[in-house]
Amino acid sequence: KCRTGPLDIVFVIDSSRSVRPFEFETMRRFMMDIIGSLDVGPNATRVGVIQYSSQVQNIFSLKTFFTRADMEKAINSIVPLAQGTMTGLAIQYAMNVAFTTQEGARPLHKKIPRIAIIVTDGRPQDRVTEVATQARNAGIEIYAVGIQRADMNSLRAMASPPLEEHVFLVESFELIQQFGKQFQDKLCGVDMCVEQEHGCQHSCVSTPSSFYCECNLGYRLNADGKTCSPIDACADGRHGCQHQCVSTRGSYSCRCRAGYYLNQDKRTCSMIDYCSFGNHSCQHECVSIPNGHYCRCRSGFTLQPDGRSCRATDLCNGVDHGCEFKCVSTEGSYRCVCPEGQQLQADGKACSKCGAGHVDLVMVIDGSKSVRPQNFELVKQFVNRIVDLLEVSPHGTRVGLVQYSSRVRTEFPLNKYHSADEIKKAVMEVEYMEKGTMTGLALKHMVEHSFSELEGARPLSHNIPRIGLVFTDGRSQDDISEWARRAKESGIVMFAVGVGKAVEEELRAIASEPVEQHFSYSADFTTMTHLVENFKLNICPEEGKGEMEIRSPCECEALVQFQTNTVAILQSLTEKNILWACSLAQMTARLEDLEKQIANKK
Repeated sequence: KCRTGPLDIVFVIDSSRSVRPFEFETMRRFMMDIIGSLDVGPNATRVGVIQYSSQVQNIFSLKTFFTRADMEKAINSIVPLAQGTMTGLAIQYAMNVAFTTQEGARPLHKKIPRIAIIVTDGRPQDRVTEVATQARNAGIEIYAVGIQRADMNSLRAMASPPLEEHVFLVESFELIQQFGKQFQDKLCGVDMCVEQEHGCQHSCVSTPSSFYCECNLGYRLNADGKTCSPIDACADGRHGCQHQCVSTRGSYSCRCRAGYYLNQDKRTCSMIDYCSFGNHSCQHECVSIPNGHYCRCRSGFTLQPDGRSCRATDLCNGVDHGCEFKCVSTEGSYRCVCPEGQQLQADGKACSKCGAGHVDLVMVIDGSKSVRPQNFELVKQFVNRIVDLLEVSPHGTRVGLVQYSSRVRTEFPLNKYHSADEIKKAVMEVEYMEKGTMTGLALKHMVEHSFSELEGARPLSHNIPRIGLVFTDGRSQDDISEWARRAKESGIVMFAVGVGKAVEEELRAIASEPVEQHFSYSADFTTMTHLVENFKLNICPEEGKGEMEIRSPCECEALVQFQTNTVAILQSLTEKNILWACSLAQMTARLEDLEKQIANKK
């Protein structure tokens, strides 16, 4: 038997058609004789066998068998492939597959020699020089055994140096068994640990023509390759301890910090649940912490000075409730209420939308190339925020949407959708048109089609306000004046929204009187959301009600501005239908009261 240490040996056997059946039997005997001389086992020598012809077949890998009997049984069951001679392909397979740790090879750092024994009887039909060099560079020691017709140059190209110790040529298959005995001596060699002074501190492992030192469990080999030092098992960081690692000689144990206990996996820690002891006396909730616990109250309650009892909290004063009108605290919670005549909305916070005055609203949005896709998505979000202001229904407010660039497209008419959710979904599905900016053409389309009864506009006799909202980001490529004028003459209240490079002159031409209340501008798309409130005040009639700011009558500018705004509001109100008469009376009364306050201040 070999007296050397463990090896990883893979036989690479030629089973091409040139190897006759009785000759292949001698190759079986050769492998079994070599295996018979080895100390095989999982911690000793491991053996694998592959055969090749035009393809490669794995008979068994280094991890498959660990007894000679199992290996010999598998060798006896080999059926030759009987095709071509692709020796290079076989070496590639040995390097990439057979000698991998997945197939049972020991890791390179363990310094277990990796030995490939190639047995062939002919000339390779593929290139072997380059792949053999790669295999040798990967740490594989190659013995090339040629039989009878083998090509010596190919054997020398495959084998490891020195060639005189790794290249063998046997004259016939009948002599291979006799050669096997000589090869065993070459493979096994002498026990170098016995033959010379090795200097290993712990143990010496012999290999063919050499040796290496190993350390006992719990020690590592030093850089000199001979002496050993104790291993700090915690130092490499792979211990998996959640809290603390305690190193012992060659091993370690995990330990938890105070207030925690070690789980069954002996690595992770869990906090001790002091609340489970049942003596915390907390009125509501007990919360465990390392080395103790504390009491916590449920939402809406405040912990009292005793640290255990709880009392209800006035949440309206302690949280951002978001109520539009008024917050009313209840035990452990709160609710929002609205002023008389207004209803709480579905979000439980807002009070009113455009419910007092229903309208037919058509929004005309710019889809030209200058808007760009990402900004067009912001425009759609802007449209949906306006929709959020409205009470949409067949008999309430109706909404239509038109997009324009070099042409005009109705995205949906006034009579298409009957709820805000339907409209908002449709808006988000609108596709960006790109190309030019034909604002005049879009106004013509709005007047002739969008506000027609065919597309859902209510008859003028119903006195339902018609509102057109035009959104643009640049100068129109056609004339807008004629159709802007016709839109307003036909009774459509026009709003103009400009962003970025929009032209103020064009916006003012589109907007209804008073112009200042019907056009808005934002420097860029990301900051235009503040314009929604402007529309809320102008589109929704009831939103304009409330206290008016009283400024000093001595400030001439303030007085002129007040008079201008008042006249504009009165003119706008007188043009509305009889449903707004009460609003006019209320406004007149407020003006009289305001005049008295101004007189008193003088």
